[in-house]
Amino acid sequence: MATHKSAEKRYRQSVKKRVRNRTAKATVKSAVKSARVIAEQGGDVQTAVRSAESLIAKAASKKILPKGRASRQISRLVKKAAKQG
Repeated sequence: MATHKSAEKRYRQSVKKRVRNRTAKATVKSAVKSARVIAEQGGDVQTAVRSAESLIAKAASKKILPKGRASRQISRLVKKAAKQG
């Protein structure tokens, strides 16, 4: 465990950041999964893809996801949606 005051503060900050990042990543994963399921079932794909794309872009802008990965995920999601309907 940290013994310096600054190290203790840094630890507290890292814990908060980890929780925030895990929550954001889980939200992105859920949105992408639901968009894929909707695309396969033939539902309203555009709305689901748009919301998932927005969440991915927000996560990338906050540096929770790397920009390249976010771009790739958005690209694949849009391609799948266009193919399905």
